[in-house]
Amino acid sequence: MKSHDFAYLRVTSLDQALNALAETEDAIVLAGGQSLVAALNLRLQMPELVIDINHLPGLDQIESDGGELRIGALVRHAQLMESAAAAKALPLIGLALPHVAHPAIRNRGTTCGSLAYGDPAAEMPACAVALGATLVLASKEGTREVPARRFYRGLYETSRAPHELLIAARFPVAPEGARPIFAEVATRRGDFATLGLAGQIHIEGGTIAAFDLVAFGSEPAPLLLENTAAKALGRAPDARLIAELAQAVAEEVDPMESPLATVEMRRRQYRALAERGLNAAMEFVDV
Repeated sequence: MKSHDFAYLRVTSLDQALNALAETEDAIVLAGGQSLVAALNLRLQMPELVIDINHLPGLDQIESDGGELRIGALVRHAQLMESAAAAKALPLIGLALPHVAHPAIRNRGTTCGSLAYGDPAAEMPACAVALGATLVLASKEGTREVPARRFYRGLYETSRAPHELLIAARFPVAPEGARPIFAEVATRRGDFATLGLAGQIHIEGGTIAAFDLVAFGSEPAPLLLENTAAKALGRAPDARLIAELAQAVAEEVDPMESPLATVEMRRRQYRALAERGLNAAMEFVDV
């Protein structure tokens, strides 16, 4: 199939982009286009106007500001993978990015585009929720900031209004000693995950001081596993705790029905993924 007819606008300033979003009832933004172009060709999306933001200045930067890393709207996945600052500040992102599609797609696809699109099987929204990122939205009325943990509302549903543009994502720098947790199940490496876990564990003085874990892929939106985290805090990481937390993950998730696997099978997969991810994280820790 091919897309239906639409108007195309290549903007060269942020004001021009925001004016176009405000003035057109059915407009959509093109950055990397790796999800959008396929959706257009399948006529899953049929906008009146496509706004190309690839020539906006200043949105392709990765900036460190104190305890945060700011990722601009036009930063490509590949650019983020190659960033030494990002690798140091956000080890979870470094662990997850190689699972995002394939090199050709990472060369064009943008991290903020993935965050804005909100595919439940995508890795970057899960990482943003796990790390407590903040998403910066701009409109003609100004800018507002939305915590990633309040941004995702359901299947491809976010709190971004139609007239708003996601211009950046701000990630807190991981504390010293924090260890990433990432594992997913996919039909092939680079395909969207059928289910996965993304998170971070911080151990101080031999006990778990912070633990954030997100389930994705089988849920309508990234699911922060708060009950599981509560079982971990203040306890020493050992094989017994890992087994307990893996079981807690399997009990807390609420997988959607799928022709690929039964709900019970997915719970078993989550338990195995949790054990794998937690054991990998603990390899960095003297327990």
